[in-house]
Amino acid sequence: MNMNFKRKLLTPQEIKNMYPLSEELAEIKAKNDKEIKDIITGKSDRLLLIIGPCSADREDAVLEYLHRLKEIYEKVKDVICIVPRIYTNKPRTTGEGYKGMLHQPVPTKDPDMLKGVIAIRKLHMKALEETGFSCADEMLYPDNHRYLSDLLSYVAVGARSVEDQSHRLTASGLEIPVGMKNPTSGDLSVMMNAILASHHPHTFIYRGWEVESKGNKLTHAILRGYVNKHGNAIPNYHYEDLELVCDFYEKFNLENPAVIVDCNHANSNKQYLEQIRIAKEVLHSTRLNPAIRKLVKGLMIESYLVDGKQSVDGTCYGQSITDPCLGIEKTEALILELAELRRREQK
Repeated sequence: MNMNFKRKLLTPQEIKNMYPLSEELAEIKAKNDKEIKDIITGKSDRLLLIIGPCSADREDAVLEYLHRLKEIYEKVKDVICIVPRIYTNKPRTTGEGYKGMLHQPVPTKDPDMLKGVIAIRKLHMKALEETGFSCADEMLYPDNHRYLSDLLSYVAVGARSVEDQSHRLTASGLEIPVGMKNPTSGDLSVMMNAILASHHPHTFIYRGWEVESKGNKLTHAILRGYVNKHGNAIPNYHYEDLELVCDFYEKFNLENPAVIVDCNHANSNKQYLEQIRIAKEVLHSTRLNPAIRKLVKGLMIESYLVDGKQSVDGTCYGQSITDPCLGIEKTEALILELAELRRREQK
């Protein structure tokens, strides 16, 4: 084979034994899990906000961001449930560029997967311990999910992975909500097929084991826009798009119909300030149509300490080194406005 087998990594259980989750933290996560599940199943009417940096690049800045986010959360938790994004794997369209903390715990240094596995577990544990947030991460590599399986409250399957069989089958064996993004082509039937597959039980190979999954009825749709054959970004968060997803759910006859709208990526054409307008437009659509109101469970927003983005070797603390993000001040203003809109709606 044209590859060098550098070393055998520690198993997820070995890493968990090195950095165990306490009973107290496990109870906090269980409480968070229930709150999020209740939103997906319709038992709770709170708006779910999956929010945070495009990619987690350094522990100190991410934790500072989470502490700031926690202060905001205390002001809105009656109508909003916040699940921070701590995305430690970064998919790359061409394979080039920063692939996330799992690969490079220090973005400017060479990849070190062992240090990366330890770094991402420690970061998610510190987030839970210091802020009470059990967070979201992207399941870029299904085999790696077990390194964090006792810490995560939400998982996303990205646009480049949603058609992959191993992602769909692994999602069917999880007990937390899994968001399936529409593919980069924009074909919503691909996303719906992924949701359908993950709702059902399967027998398959996982980490060298023959396993049986029970099916995950919490798997749902994430709309993130797409790119057409001319390379133009096409949004899919508008009223008509949400109506179309309502129709798809009715056609597929799936339990727990749910959509999260990703306000960045192709929906904003990576114009990060557009996330503010898009979030408010989506909430406006929910007020116009009871079916859309029932379907749309929340929003995904890319946000960090500082507006915009910088190069990987940049020196601006708390600014994204991948896609541009909203700064924390604009983030706070947006969250407070969304909360107020929901409160008015309830009166």
